[in-house]
Amino acid sequence: MTGRDGGAAAATRPPATVEGDAFRFARGAAAVGQSQLREILGRAAQPGVISFAVGQPATELFPAADLAAANASLLPAHPECLRYGLPAAPLKDQVVALMAGRGVACRREQVFLTSGAQQAMDLLTRLLLDPGGQVLIEETVYDGLQMAVKGLAPQILTVRTDLDTGLDVDAVEALLVRGARPAFVYAIPSGHNPLGVSLPLAKRRRLAELARRYRVPILEDDAYGFLSYDEDPAPPLRALEDRWVFYLGSFSKTLAPALRAGWTVVPEELIPRLSALKHATDLDTPSYSHWTIARYLESGKFPAHLARVRGEYRRRRDAMLQALARQFPREARWNRPASGMFIWVELPAGVDATMLLTAAIDRERVAFSPGDAFAAGGSRHARHCLRLGFTHLPPEQIAEGIARLARAVRGARPER
Repeated sequence: MTGRDGGAAAATRPPATVEGDAFRFARGAAAVGQSQLREILGRAAQPGVISFAVGQPATELFPAADLAAANASLLPAHPECLRYGLPAAPLKDQVVALMAGRGVACRREQVFLTSGAQQAMDLLTRLLLDPGGQVLIEETVYDGLQMAVKGLAPQILTVRTDLDTGLDVDAVEALLVRGARPAFVYAIPSGHNPLGVSLPLAKRRRLAELARRYRVPILEDDAYGFLSYDEDPAPPLRALEDRWVFYLGSFSKTLAPALRAGWTVVPEELIPRLSALKHATDLDTPSYSHWTIARYLESGKFPAHLARVRGEYRRRRDAMLQALARQFPREARWNRPASGMFIWVELPAGVDATMLLTAAIDRERVAFSPGDAFAAGGSRHARHCLRLGFTHLPPEQIAEGIARLARAVRGARPER
């Protein structure tokens, strides 16, 4: 500060906004708004709060030492990984191998690397969806997809999801038979976010066949497909239809989110178009991270790491299921996810989960994601529901957190 009048400080002080001085935003940007989950995360981050609000990998399970070793060997051999450049070909080759392990045959030329699966979703949305066009989604769906399409003000077609068997394929077919032609169908066949359910093989085959028959792309979000807790998981949709299914994959849930590494497998002729869209967004992939991941995968340590992660997450899932069975009221209902990171809980219909969240944080120091955050088009059908993430906390904290949450639920008064 200079001078008694604080002249330097005054010079840096932002001017007051006067009437008519507000910024004008593009209609699409104004429509997007803030993610409700982002707001919840801020409240859930308070000291002492046990949070089930996020789908967060367990920090202690990150292969930090092996990634550090891969990184240390990378720079002397490939200093070019720090430059602008083409997407890392070694990582594309590793993705092809990973996809083969999931039953999907693809070539390097069909793999497009992105800064996480969310960017792949955004790019494909911008490639396929005209402003005001149609998209077909589940009525309870990942909020990131809703954010990706909202700026284009689409007509949202919704179908219901069964908590045991997943997306209602009959309803999808009925819409298509009646003439609906959405830009794409969005589906999470394995470890659904937020519902935790996985599609059985028969439904997968029917959905793939509908995409083929009606020439409607399916965006298959398989972020949780590698986190399967059953012995014989169903194959991805992409394994059943290699033209009309666009596969989205991610290393965020299996290695570390901060690496910002995802990919999509699409028909080869779409790659140049995706590249042009991505160039306008960020010029380049995070090459340093992508080369590091490729080096790590070349070491052959990923299968053992993935087996360890699956085993520990299965243990934590079971701990949460046991705690819910012990603590929650008989009227509540939940499912047993075979993949992924989430358990979906339905409370009595009169309970408002958003109001419950405030009481749970303030009185019991526990947090979750209310169902309204995932309801398409502002619907209130999931107002009495909550999503619980089970992967990032050890079993003893899960048990304590569910006990706290059960107290908050018992104190909730259903609306009449």
